[in-house]
Amino acid sequence: MPTPSVQRSWRDALSIYLRAPVLTMLFLGFSAGLPFLLVFSTLSAWLRSDGVEVAAIGFFAWIGILYSIKFFWAPVVDRLALPGLTRAFGQRRGWMLLAQLTIAAGLVGLASLDPMSPLPPVAADLAYLAGLDPMSQLPLVAACALLVAFGSATQDIAIDAFRIESAPDDMQAAMASTYIIGYRGGLIAAGAGALYLASLVSWQAAYLSMAALVGVGVVTVLVRPEPARLALTTQLIHEPRVRAFLRASRGRATWQRRLGAWVIGAVVCPFTDFFTRHRRKALWLLVFVAVFRISDLAMASMANPLYIDLGFSLATIANVTNVFGIAMSIGGGMLGGLLVARYGIGPILVLGAAATALTNLLFVALSMTGDNLAMLVTTIVGDNLSNGLASAVFIAFLSSLTSRAYTATQYALFSSLMTLPGKFLSGFGGLMVAGQGYAGFFLLASALGLPAIALAIWISRDRSLVPAAEAA
Repeated sequence: MPTPSVQRSWRDALSIYLRAPVLTMLFLGFSAGLPFLLVFSTLSAWLRSDGVEVAAIGFFAWIGILYSIKFFWAPVVDRLALPGLTRAFGQRRGWMLLAQLTIAAGLVGLASLDPMSPLPPVAADLAYLAGLDPMSQLPLVAACALLVAFGSATQDIAIDAFRIESAPDDMQAAMASTYIIGYRGGLIAAGAGALYLASLVSWQAAYLSMAALVGVGVVTVLVRPEPARLALTTQLIHEPRVRAFLRASRGRATWQRRLGAWVIGAVVCPFTDFFTRHRRKALWLLVFVAVFRISDLAMASMANPLYIDLGFSLATIANVTNVFGIAMSIGGGMLGGLLVARYGIGPILVLGAAATALTNLLFVALSMTGDNLAMLVTTIVGDNLSNGLASAVFIAFLSSLTSRAYTATQYALFSSLMTLPGKFLSGFGGLMVAGQGYAGFFLLASALGLPAIALAIWISRDRSLVPAAEAA
């Protein structure tokens, strides 16, 4: 059991935001948030404004699947050394640079295309052989968007590993909150910023400008040091399963032994390590990861339809959700980081779970109040404040669960598990609203958070699972 530690003062808790590792996440968060909307809502706006059919635009939503399955290639990012880049910059920074160059290349590719124009002759021939329309550049747009999304998901893996390895557990919530602020900044640049540039100049100019903004992440990676970690060969040789394989494979070709040892160390060991460390608690921890955000993710699909059906104008919805929503999300993230630095992860984990579930009751009240601007503002403020706080503390908790030997692989698995159940249930939101009405739907969404609260209380009482606040 960890040794109890002295609680930070409020002054020391606030000063944590001035530390270099914490400030670094502001810029890396911007770099992570920038590509997201450029392959989703911003790209959809471009395609529709150029006359692409709505049915074709809908298929572009499948690009988002890459973000949900990134744990499949996380072991490669975690363990595979990149020729030249890893030697020059280290494992984490090397992969971040490669991912950022991939994002920039995809954005430049998008900027060079016109979705409704015919393909060049050679590309048109290839498209014809593949059964695609040679009179449209839409397939190339899709290919470039996939390249951006793949680079973005890969960058997320590397940034999460970099963050976890750059600072101790008691700084992770503060790093998460500055990451959230930077991420929101990236979303604003890629959303409102790109739309503004497109309206003034062109869509091509907007995407070229976004490609230039990738430089924010590149410069950050170049000026910050690589976090300390054991060399890959040192990590592998300390793995009992790797040593057992090497003993059993004597006599085989050298390349076979090296490949086998790499696969066991990169793919098998991250999962066995988690279950070995937590034993009987491991499954309950995974259940908690899956249900912690289920309450707010399950209701997300029905929020905008509720606002519209209540009679709020699109301008009102945009103004309230953007201004108050983003401000409260940032404030909630900072508050979460501050409270974790002051009180530790455990009690704030309970607070985050409870706040996430309870603020869904505001939507119940809104659905009964009707077209009431004050109630809409109250709902948006409460929902985004709680989500920002819950996100910051939960990222810190997931970081504390992650082994420093397998940061990229384990965290990618946790973050995917965190969103999949809620996103799946969210798809049934329309059926629930049709059958139970908005009030019944949001009441059920709030009730979905009760298991998360119960598990958070259990986890907060187990000092082997959550670190306490530490002395400065």
